[in-house]
Amino acid sequence: MSFQAYLDNVETKTGLTPRQLIEHAHEQGFGPGSKATPVASWLKETYGLGHGHAMALVHVITKGDRISTKHVGSTGSHRDASDRLWLDGKDTRPADW
Repeated sequence: MSFQAYLDNVETKTGLTPRQLIEHAHEQGFGPGSKATPVASWLKETYGLGHGHAMALVHVITKGDRISTKHVGSTGSHRDASDRLWLDGKDTRPADW
């Protein structure tokens, strides 16, 4: 599953866009420099997310919308089309994103 697909699935499960979840995390005091474990625990407890989905959000909460180009354009199951993640909702993502 691509990184973007993880974020899209989180949105489906929670009804909140990744950007909204980032805002909620900031309200809780989480952001750049936060340790992964407390952020992931909060996401799991508050939103009922599994570990993989929580960790995908931990990345964008602590590191922003950029990902490694390692899987961009690859043929593996974790490939992404871009090194940028769409955070404003899967239904608003441009077709050419």
